[in-house]
Amino acid sequence: MTKTNAGRFFEDYAVGDVITHAVPRTVSGGESALYHALYPARGALHSSDEFARACGLPASPVDDLITFHTVFGKTVPDVSLNAIANLGYAEGRWLHPVYPGDTLTSMSEVIGVKENSNATSGVVWVRTTGRNQHGKDVLSYVRWVMVRKRGSGPAPQAVVPELRKTVEAADLVIPQGLRFDGYDFALAGEPHCIGDYKVGEVIDHVDGVTIEEAEHMLATRLWQNTAKVHFDATNRADGKRLIYGGHVISLARALSFNGLANAQMIVALNGGAHANPCFAGDTVRAWSEVLDIAPTAVDSIGAIRLRLVATKGQAGVLRGADGKYDPDVLLDLDYWALMPV
Repeated sequence: MTKTNAGRFFEDYAVGDVITHAVPRTVSGGESALYHALYPARGALHSSDEFARACGLPASPVDDLITFHTVFGKTVPDVSLNAIANLGYAEGRWLHPVYPGDTLTSMSEVIGVKENSNATSGVVWVRTTGRNQHGKDVLSYVRWVMVRKRGSGPAPQAVVPELRKTVEAADLVIPQGLRFDGYDFALAGEPHCIGDYKVGEVIDHVDGVTIEEAEHMLATRLWQNTAKVHFDATNRADGKRLIYGGHVISLARALSFNGLANAQMIVALNGGAHANPCFAGDTVRAWSEVLDIAPTAVDSIGAIRLRLVATKGQAGVLRGADGKYDPDVLLDLDYWALMPV
């Protein structure tokens, strides 16, 4: 008999399973301070209580990706402790802002399973929901993960869920009270409102950051992500520790400030793929493509749909002639953000 948790393997998942994840996490200003230390994050709404109050919120909410990482991290011991790779995301919606002092919990429902052709691993789809201490849903998203099998026995019958390719603009949740009528563009850092962007426009965010082993491991511990591939160098045949995909997401999002400083809040995640592995020593750059622009229920706020690409290569390069991701591309993320009209 053992009291330790070896994590779930592919055979341990069944469609319809509902998993309540440990451990509740009370978010404080410490998370925000560390987030700003780890990434060049400068979004005004997430940096200043006074700026947030001028936009109709009671205080500065924690960065939207802090919410994502915290909710995500809770799921790792139950969903991806034995993961080979986190493959993608869909149908993500931020439903309520998170403020310092809020306590977050996570639960996941298994919505799909499919064994890989090599019969040594399989893909598991889960829909995860994060809630605060008042029982309000703060975030919901689907992700799919490649997980090792325990043995060579039979696999569960394949169920592949049908997922929406995009969250409709009409389904975006605008935080209660948020308005951009008196938005201070000078304090925000750039003069560009949503009317200054055009569908199809590509923005090179110019800057690059070289990833350090210590920083990514600190970040992964901060979110209580226990996936072995991020910590244990013996877990991969090449002896490398895989950079947590969320670290790449946050880094690329922070780099996008240069050109998208007024894309203040992420409100939906339409899709995403970790196209190629990222390792310490890689220098990450970012570029964005404007995919869509839409009005919202608040006349001073528009929604901008963006493709955010993290790459070790050139801006604008995504796929090769064969349709596969360019080897330098690390992340392809499709999201909606809120921006002043």
